[in-house]
Amino acid sequence: MIELEGVSKRYGDKIAVHPIDLRVEAKSALALIGTSGCGKSTLLRIVAGLIPPSSGRVRVLGELMTAKTAPMLRRRIGYVIQDGGLFPHLSARDNASLMARHIGWDEAKVRRRVDELAALTQLDAALLDRFPAELSGGQRQRVGIVRALVLDPELLLLDEPLGALDPVVRAQLQEDLSRVVRELDKTVLLVTHDMTEAAFLAREVALMSAGRVLQRGALQELLDAPADPFVTRFLTAQRHAWWTA
Repeated sequence: MIELEGVSKRYGDKIAVHPIDLRVEAKSALALIGTSGCGKSTLLRIVAGLIPPSSGRVRVLGELMTAKTAPMLRRRIGYVIQDGGLFPHLSARDNASLMARHIGWDEAKVRRRVDELAALTQLDAALLDRFPAELSGGQRQRVGIVRALVLDPELLLLDEPLGALDPVVRAQLQEDLSRVVRELDKTVLLVTHDMTEAAFLAREVALMSAGRVLQRGALQELLDAPADPFVTRFLTAQRHAWWTA
């Protein structure tokens, strides 16, 4: 579903992502974890075709990601960012249905699809007529998830999707998002700095530091056999945060 070969990203003299080979199989879920600035969100944006790599090749859904193919491929990718990324001047329904209308779906089909996904994500249908400023953080995030799923994408990219939420709302949305992903059988690439969230939503994690993937595997594998001293430091810091929360 996703294949990266020697993919890197530079901004002038700064290396955001060192050359990386990465593969994500269809209908699997991988979480990119690490501290802020480690390159995980940059890597996700490269996969989404939002920014080009400085070197290497990106293949998504069996197609080479290029400036020419990116617009077509993005229609087959659902993308969720922190706080939903909603347009403030559009209602929740209009935000959710933006791409469906753009590609010419008729109004009845658009309404059915949005209502269906609102029910799936446990978003009260009455909220769809409100504007983002009238919604809570959790509600905005649910609208963002509905928007990402409207075109029934094969691949779902999640960039810190629950990072701005309070712990209670975040825990509920973790459960709901995990259920939605299981029910719809999507391929998922998730970016998060939260190890609990990574373990909850993905079967495997890839821990990044300074633009490199240090170790990939099930979370228990990283705990039992860390491949680098940073892996131990990162996981220990996460566990300390749980205990002191």
